[in-house]
Amino acid sequence: MMTVPEIKQAILDLTATEYAELMKWLDELEEDPWDRQIEEDAKAGRLDFLKEKALKAKREGTLGYL
Repeated sequence: MMTVPEIKQAILDLTATEYAELMKWLDELEEDPWDRQIEEDAKAGRLDFLKEKALKAKREGTLGYL
């Protein structure tokens, strides 16, 4: 197994294409657990309060837009 310093050096040695591929993979790896958690929370109704809050703000004309 490689040590962290060896991994860091290996990353520095990557070509631009390889580095981009690694960054894409790391981004996908990081998002997967987050996406699954959001889906589970939504299915379980744990995010319903956000929907109700937004609908109330829309009815009252206080819904902010970016």
